[in-house]
Amino acid sequence: MSPDATPDPYVDPIRFGQRMQILREHRGMSRVVLAGLVGKSPSWVKRVENGQLQAPGIDTVMLIAEALRVRDLADLTGRPDMSVELFIGPGHPRLAAVRAAVDSYPLATSREAPSAAHLRARLEHAWARRHDAPNHREVIGELLPGLIEDAQLAVRQAQQPAEWRAAQAVLAEVYSLSQFFVAYQPDNSLLWRVAERGMVAAQQSDDPHAVGVAAWLMAQAHRDSGPGHYEAADAVTVEALRYLSPLLPDASDPVLAIAGALTFEAGYTAARRGDKGVAWGHWDRAREMAGRLPVGYFHPVTSFSRAIMGAHAVTVAVELHAGPESVRQAGRADSTTIPSRPRRARHRIEEARGFRLDGQPDVAIATLDKAYEAAPETIRYNGYAKSIILEEVESKVADRRRRAAELATKIGLLAA
Repeated sequence: MSPDATPDPYVDPIRFGQRMQILREHRGMSRVVLAGLVGKSPSWVKRVENGQLQAPGIDTVMLIAEALRVRDLADLTGRPDMSVELFIGPGHPRLAAVRAAVDSYPLATSREAPSAAHLRARLEHAWARRHDAPNHREVIGELLPGLIEDAQLAVRQAQQPAEWRAAQAVLAEVYSLSQFFVAYQPDNSLLWRVAERGMVAAQQSDDPHAVGVAAWLMAQAHRDSGPGHYEAADAVTVEALRYLSPLLPDASDPVLAIAGALTFEAGYTAARRGDKGVAWGHWDRAREMAGRLPVGYFHPVTSFSRAIMGAHAVTVAVELHAGPESVRQAGRADSTTIPSRPRRARHRIEEARGFRLDGQPDVAIATLDKAYEAAPETIRYNGYAKSIILEEVESKVADRRRRAAELATKIGLLAA
């Protein structure tokens, strides 16, 4: 090895084991609990920590990092060029097929592309299936490869400008659906490819609704990347609203809804930044925009509607770390009016975060059980939910610990 090469921490099992032990003890976690979280025996954990076993493979290292709630993988491995996000979920079995479809281009095929109208009907069907299914990632993961390939082909084969723009609008929304599937999975570069391609296709379509949806998802990608990206998230949101604002007096319901969703998105980012007044101000404006929508209207991509504003209020309070206000807003929100199963599950997770902030861990676990009932795949990929469950698996209260362990087993955090 060159003297300038980066040392490989995996060749030093004692160093890895010592780091693992320090992090485990810092969490106040027993070897028994860590072993259960990573599917190993307590004696295996002891032997790794004592240097009797070599450092495990990368898959097991990642499980250990998540169980110990490590934000920087270097803290565990000693390798400074590696990082881990706590809120990343497992890789879905259909992720490889979706990635292959995104990364391929139908340049040499002689197959005729479906019409934009045909693709639009398939896309609407896919959104409906996503909202109805408890295993929504499985459902859309099955549909996406064909949709991506056909939408790309439709853009390439379009003959007239209007036909080309219509195909671009469909392709942009196909990428939007893809982003819902890819989010919180272990392929961050794929998430950004999907978000950026969706934004480009939307701009080329010159369709206000497509542009708004792509901007909404791009802002989320920035916001979920951490504080260093909050300004970029705001910039995307502000620019999209500037573009849509002149259209709003006579806007269709979908365009008004995406503008409302973007307005709330600005409040969401402000809340995560800790700016209380700005966050609630954006929520108020978004609520006014929701009030202009028909009573039963529900935007198929963002879930923006009159019904969702109660859930959005819970999110703002939770992101501001206001426990009592989170619980108060949860009491006012009516989750039964949210028709989308994954969005209803997401709301339950936000409620659970609020109860946790308010010092009500038993209610938080019960609320996460309701999230699981609504959409198991939502809670399985949600880092906030997993963090709460992992904390309560170590509770000193026996009944709480038992219920948390049961839920952890159901979502795959503990071996059955």
